[in-house]
Amino acid sequence: MHWLDHTILDIHQALVKKTVTPLQLVEEALRRAKADTWNTFEKTTEALAIQQAKALSTPEVNNPFWGIPFVIKDNFSTQGIETTAGSNILNGYIPLFDATVYQKLIQAKAILIGKTTLDELAMGGTGMTGHKGYQYNPFDASKTRQIGGSSSGSAAAVSSGMVPFSLGSDTGDSVRKPASYAGLVGFKPTWGRISRYGLFPFAPSLDHVAYFTRSVEDASILTNLLSGPDTNDATSSTQPLPVYHFSQSIRGKKIAVIHEVMDTIQNPIILQRFKQTLEALTKAGAQVDYVHFPLALLQAIYPTYMTLSCAEATSNNANLDGLKFGPCYQGKTYQDVMMQARTAGFSELIKRRFVIGSFVLMKENQQDLFLRAQRVRRMIVENLQKIYQAYDVIYLPAAPTIAPKFTDSSDRLSSQYLIADSHLALGNFAGLPSVTIPIGFEQNMPFGANIMGRAFEEATTLEVAYVLEQFTGLKNLSIFTRKPL
Repeated sequence: MHWLDHTILDIHQALVKKTVTPLQLVEEALRRAKADTWNTFEKTTEALAIQQAKALSTPEVNNPFWGIPFVIKDNFSTQGIETTAGSNILNGYIPLFDATVYQKLIQAKAILIGKTTLDELAMGGTGMTGHKGYQYNPFDASKTRQIGGSSSGSAAAVSSGMVPFSLGSDTGDSVRKPASYAGLVGFKPTWGRISRYGLFPFAPSLDHVAYFTRSVEDASILTNLLSGPDTNDATSSTQPLPVYHFSQSIRGKKIAVIHEVMDTIQNPIILQRFKQTLEALTKAGAQVDYVHFPLALLQAIYPTYMTLSCAEATSNNANLDGLKFGPCYQGKTYQDVMMQARTAGFSELIKRRFVIGSFVLMKENQQDLFLRAQRVRRMIVENLQKIYQAYDVIYLPAAPTIAPKFTDSSDRLSSQYLIADSHLALGNFAGLPSVTIPIGFEQNMPFGANIMGRAFEEATTLEVAYVLEQFTGLKNLSIFTRKPL
């Protein structure tokens, strides 16, 4: 087993002891990246990575990211490195500035290996709509199963052992659900905890910087590195960093399980394993109760999310017109140029979502559609706050199944009430810290559970996750270290 198959903290100890060097880590990461068969990368940054690794000689004992390879989703701005967000309309776009989170990682002397594939413009949850084609799940040798999206490539890079952590973005569940399908820890802190400067906007009121790691502790140290106010992002918070107390006990913590969500999950293996984790939480000293949530509001999650996210996306991506960005087409008028650019540059999914967003934002529709969706979002958040008046976290299966097959789902609209598939969006509606961790396997495919805490209580959220991680033993998972139950 190579050092890349370990956690950030374990690799850091090896670097400090000089058991391995940054250059050796980078060379192995690049070797694995070149052998990639899962369509993980938009591009690799081989020359830059080797240059950075060679410049590192004296390990920094108190800097766990010194010399650690990582990848970043291709919707974060990286100066001098082409950034397309998985869309043909951005082919050839090279940013002039760095995203704040990328800048912090480079300043910590972490080493970028490459930019990862994603659902186009971060819209979608299947990993099937990026301009480079399907993203395959490394745990599935048959290449028939999804890894989920939109942060598909970032999930694959960690689960396939190329890097010990990766950055993504989460607008509805775009890190936390792929984490369930890929056997990873997927964490999004509170909205505002981490600057979004340089993250291409999808739906800013829902967008979060998020990331994949192979352990809860790694998620905590990454949170503290990336958090903090940023003068370039007026929405970034000045709240103090969380202080973690990881132990086997969570005595006194109160955990809520939403009854109406559990009623929609049918998989017997997931239900059985979830029940076992509830028993483990109780044994660790927590109080676990089933609580109720208005069914009508749970049924409204998906349409509310689609209405608001499409509206915000239509507004935020109006600048993608073939004039300011991307390939420029000939035409007699700017309308001709724009129409040709958007026709050729956007996939069917993006066109569909922009049509929805434009329809929602039409003056005659705003009251019945956009403003109504805003009111429903407020009602959902108010009901969440009622639960948090009595409980520290909400705990649920992250998804109702293991990773679905490509033939079993799509990003098309649905008239069904997708409660079990959509409940992770609750954390985006309310901007709450939310983490998915692996809890079991079915058919040699991992599945996870999700813990969602109060705003800015990342410490409590991750401390509960840590106890579960100790119980399951499913820490540091990848295709090289899988431990099916």
